[in-house]
Amino acid sequence: MTKMLVVDDEIEICDFLKTFFEERNYKVLTALNGETALKLVNQERPAIVLLDIKMPGCDGIEVLKKIKQAHPLTKVIMVTAIETREKIEEALRFGADNYITKPLSLEYLEKDVRDKLEQMV
Repeated sequence: MTKMLVVDDEIEICDFLKTFFEERNYKVLTALNGETALKLVNQERPAIVLLDIKMPGCDGIEVLKKIKQAHPLTKVIMVTAIETREKIEEALRFGADNYITKPLSLEYLEKDVRDKLEQMV
């Protein structure tokens, strides 16, 4: 079973994505902030991380940098409402595997997750 981490400061989004992906046979962990996300990445080693950018404390770009430093093979998809060219370029420069804006297309997100996991094989 593929392990995934959903990181968003909005509990409703975490719960929604957790339910959505668990129904598709993923083991889904959630974190409401960057600090918890980094602990879970180090302890649980998820194959893929869905990561929000705007969070209190350690923001998503900082979390992305730290994940990619420690676990460069972990796939990270930024899932955020922030869609400025500057933020997109920054996320991609620091190793994001994709950048998807809210509101989410669940079909697109699910396909992108599958595609990223296939790249790992």
